Amino acid sequence: MDGSECSSFGEVDGVYFCPELSARGGRPLVGVFRDRWHAGRVLAGFLRLLIEAGRLPRPSVVYAIPAGGVPVGVVVAEELGVPLDVVVVKKVLYPWTTEAGFGAVAPGGVVVLDEAEASRLPGEAVEAAVAEAAGRVEERLRLLRGGAGYEGLEGEPVLVVDDGIAAGWTMLAACRFLRGLGASYVAAAAPTGSVDGCLRVRGCADAVAVVNLRGGPVFAVADAYLEWRDLSDWEVLEVLREAEARGVYRPRRGSRE
Repeated sequence: MDGSECSSFGEVDGVYFCPELSARGGRPLVGVFRDRWHAGRVLAGFLRLLIEAGRLPRPSVVYAIPAGGVPVGVVVAEELGVPLDVVVVKKVLYPWTTEAGFGAVAPGGVVVLDEAEASRLPGEAVEAAVAEAAGRVEERLRLLRGGAGYEGLEGEPVLVVDDGIAAGWTMLAACRFLRGLGASYVAAAAPTGSVDGCLRVRGCADAVAVVNLRGGPVFAVADAYLEWRDLSDWEVLEVLREAEARGVYRPRRGSRE
């Protein structure tokens, strides 16, 4: 599949999606993308469709969320002809897992939590989980951006990209952080997303765009991909170095963290 297959868009409450790549015969579509690079090309084509239709402004910067959002973001930024940066966000994990989260932390002390879930945990467990996520954000900032802060975005439209939107907490934290930098318009985009997660993100973002929008009680980002694996920080760093050599990755370093 390629971006040309996404020839139309649907919209519900500010969430844009590609009908032909979301469902078929009343069933949600899975296995839509070969890998993150292919997903980035399809997403870029979909975003161009929305920009040309006047539904989204052309962004001044594309912000990718590491790790999995970086390959997607590189392709989107390159296809749209705008600079790429990264916005480092980490999930706030339940104490008993390394995967499932009940919130997220972004730079500058931005914390979003599922308050209902957090209320079921001891207060000290929530504080420890938030502190651990904040520590990982600082580590990744040092690795991927040299510890530099972020430049202000006063009056600028921006796009934030990940490889998928599940519960939506990571994307929501990224959106709130970019709002705090002064962005006039924040669009969130991903190749795939759950209905509930996208609507949660829409509470902060001006618009949400996903190619493969799926509902139902069970959602996994990986189901949209034929090839799926976790990326290490060092793999992400290598992708960014290659993108920087091509003039795509141009982080806007400033004094704000």
